[in-house]
Amino acid sequence: MKRRQFIKNTSLSGIGVAAASPFMNYLNLPIMQKSEPVCIATWNFPNASRKAGEMLSTGALALDAVEQGVMVEEADIRNTTVGRGGAPDREGNVTLDACIMAPNGDAGAVVYLKNNTHAVSVARKVMEETPHVILAGEGADRFALEQGFEKEELLTTNSEKAYKEWLKTKEYKPIINIENHDTIGMLCIDSKGDIAGACTSSGLSYKMNGRVGDSPIIGSGLFLDNEVGGAVATGMGEAILKSVGSFLIVELMRQGKSPQEACEIAILRIVKQNPNYKDFQAAFIAINKNGEVGSYCIQKGFSYMDFRNGENKNFPSKYYI
Repeated sequence: MKRRQFIKNTSLSGIGVAAASPFMNYLNLPIMQKSEPVCIATWNFPNASRKAGEMLSTGALALDAVEQGVMVEEADIRNTTVGRGGAPDREGNVTLDACIMAPNGDAGAVVYLKNNTHAVSVARKVMEETPHVILAGEGADRFALEQGFEKEELLTTNSEKAYKEWLKTKEYKPIINIENHDTIGMLCIDSKGDIAGACTSSGLSYKMNGRVGDSPIIGSGLFLDNEVGGAVATGMGEAILKSVGSFLIVELMRQGKSPQEACEIAILRIVKQNPNYKDFQAAFIAINKNGEVGSYCIQKGFSYMDFRNGENKNFPSKYYI
């Protein structure tokens, strides 16, 4: 018997509910209806959401759409927070973090990946070709080569120039909505009603060597449950990691909260945990099985993309401050 089915049956029998009752109903929760295909993504990355949204419109699976969608930003060297062209760490290394989740709950991630633009694709290979969830550093780079990914130089001329300028002062104070909008997170619902998600980042500009943020951590930067919905995060990874925010949002939606209510609760928890919350940004977006979307952040300035019914729109998020 599969683990999820075992838990379901055990829980139902333990409270005297017939085993045939739907899982979503034994807590008297609303039954989620299948949504039309939809893609949501953090920040104003219209090319990424358009790529994924158009794939969904032609019948692509959610997992393929989220991978291809975020790959658009990984390849865009003008984006200094994702993929090739990302800002380096304090020692001049560009290192990438990414994760991906499939509708069945499988997940893969890479951290401190040095030599490959498409960290999300390497993460998918970890999910599909290994018994593991996360590979790191040298091991992740070696695995990528074994899987046919070509070794690449991620530090571009512009990023190197900016890094050398930074070395003159070595001042480290992330600029809200600029240096710490360090992630593209994406969630897709396909025509079958299945949800998948991906999250990819080069991390904070001029971070300490070896630093890993929330983006590749399942439950923090990304989490989904195909029976409920999904959530992704962006912003100061340390605060998001400590709150396990994406998992929290999905569990709140499981309890009957709307995506908006769940995102607001998650941000309020971060605010409560961090007296210095005015000094950084943290943001979440979420979607449930009905296709309803929520978004909330600490500071004004965060926005998200929503592609559905052929329309690709950017929406400003509600905010705490």
